[in-house]
Amino acid sequence: MNYTDKLLIEKFGISPRVLNLVNRAEEEIADSYQTLDDIMAYNQYKVLSALQNHRIADMHFAWNTGYGYDDPGREAVEKVYAEIFGTEAALVRPTIVNGTHALAITLMGILRPGDELIYCSGGPYDTLEEVIGIRGEGMGSLKEYGVTYKQVDLLPDGSIDLETLGKTISDKTKMVSIQRATGYSWRNSITVNQIAEVADFVHGINSDIVCMADNCYGEFLDVKEPTNVGIDVIAGSLIKNPGGGLALTGGYVCGRRDLIDKISYRMTCPGIGAECGLTFGQTRAILQGLFMAPKVVNGAVKGAMLCAKAYEMLGFEIRPGVSDSRSDIIQSVKLGSPEAVVAFCEGIQAAAPIDAHVTPVPWAMPGYESDVVMAAGAFVQGSSIELSADAPIREPYIVYFQGGLTYEHSKFGVIKSIQQLYKKGLLDI
Repeated sequence: MNYTDKLLIEKFGISPRVLNLVNRAEEEIADSYQTLDDIMAYNQYKVLSALQNHRIADMHFAWNTGYGYDDPGREAVEKVYAEIFGTEAALVRPTIVNGTHALAITLMGILRPGDELIYCSGGPYDTLEEVIGIRGEGMGSLKEYGVTYKQVDLLPDGSIDLETLGKTISDKTKMVSIQRATGYSWRNSITVNQIAEVADFVHGINSDIVCMADNCYGEFLDVKEPTNVGIDVIAGSLIKNPGGGLALTGGYVCGRRDLIDKISYRMTCPGIGAECGLTFGQTRAILQGLFMAPKVVNGAVKGAMLCAKAYEMLGFEIRPGVSDSRSDIIQSVKLGSPEAVVAFCEGIQAAAPIDAHVTPVPWAMPGYESDVVMAAGAFVQGSSIELSADAPIREPYIVYFQGGLTYEHSKFGVIKSIQQLYKKGLLDI
């Protein structure tokens, strides 16, 4: 027995059976990690190049007051993001509160009354349903402002239904959107190659249609981003992949300059746009987190693969499969019962560095249709790049595992989730 296994048994009470299972799973997929390491190195040097090209210096870490006019740090951060994502312009702000907010200002900044929005990757993430107007009334949704919505579901094999999308696009279609990550659905994430096919297809029908990608959970999973393959604008959260666990809050939007200008008028107000807005001293954390992000994401993806392999060995259905291409950091496991979902999340919470003593329980989380149980003992509240797991309490009772600032911590989350299920008699080893 090695030092680490001995410590896990003595300090954390982990069953040797659980350790043996996870270690065997790790051995079986170790060769697959090499490709992930190459992607990580590529993105690490890409980020480094952007930081150097824009001559980032200590003076960029200071911050202005009041309106925030001519903030050199803010302007430098947005130039760095634009280069990394291959776009003309970017908005990177701590005042964008989360990924949903970043996506909402993107939709509301571009779409106008009478326009049509199409989601071609099935339904949007739960929290966007009220933004679009699929549910909820009286809160100023796109629907209330005269924007219509259509949805094209994925084909049974998880690919984009281009034939149906072509028939759905109309003269009113202003935007076609893709959600890269799985969300609370039972499907694989949409790969960059699939996203490229959609962008080419849509622009071939009408070059004026804006192609937008929800890039949450997908940054640095590939050597290319959606905006490198024809997508006009992307949006995401700084407390997911690109913040590297160090950004305290915020979101980003990258894309064509004319689109970013329109979005900036929704972010602040018409006539002001991107010219104002304090960074509140967050520039250092945002850039340092970005620098660390490729390595952090690499550990999270490895942890997701390990989770997939271990639970596959235990006989559970998983998405994506162990050998499937990955375009987000999320691993879905179909556990089959609310008790198993809650136990899984209890194990993840118990593995956390913060609030490990807390027991997660399902609750009516704002923006979600079903009660949600969420395990997230993070240094940054709600940070999904840190080890976390969540699940809507609805059939077929799927839990979504993601994150880990280090691979070792992500692995420990897998160990503790299995340990908790084993302890409660919800699985056999």
